[in-house]
Amino acid sequence: MSITAHQVVTLHYVLSDILNDGSEQTLDDSQARNKPLEYLHGHDNIVPGLEQALAGLAAGDELTVTLAPEEAYGLRNEALVQEVGRGSFGNAELTPGSRFQTEGEAGPQIVTVVDVAGDRVTVDTNHPLAGRTLSYQVRILDVREATRAELAKGHPLPPGTEHSKVEDRKVL
Repeated sequence: MSITAHQVVTLHYVLSDILNDGSEQTLDDSQARNKPLEYLHGHDNIVPGLEQALAGLAAGDELTVTLAPEEAYGLRNEALVQEVGRGSFGNAELTPGSRFQTEGEAGPQIVTVVDVAGDRVTVDTNHPLAGRTLSYQVRILDVREATRAELAKGHPLPPGTEHSKVEDRKVL
């Protein structure tokens, strides 16, 4: 079965950052963590460039793809670096590099502390991988039809949940 919209894809990946000198730095390796990624194709569950590159592949296929920032997490936007009051963080310990999840206009977002000066905190709300050229090495493990519940939720459901049963699968 080839990867098309509304299918659940299970894969292993190695994500690397392409550095300015052309070398690569591994950022994540799903196989090393023994935790494959499962996503619903065509539902914006993964970065657009990777999703596009995976279309048409099948279980057993392998792919290496390099994505420009625009195809991955976008370009850095310096307007997203801003100063906020210390009170926004309650009693949390703040040091440069600390990350917090907060609600943004488009849903949950990661906020990175850049600087702490008295009662003022400089934060960066760009995605931590924004502006970076990334490489994905991917091995497709499985492609299956999504269930009606998964399509309604917009993402795969954990195995064994009431709405992930085979008899609930939508016929595409």
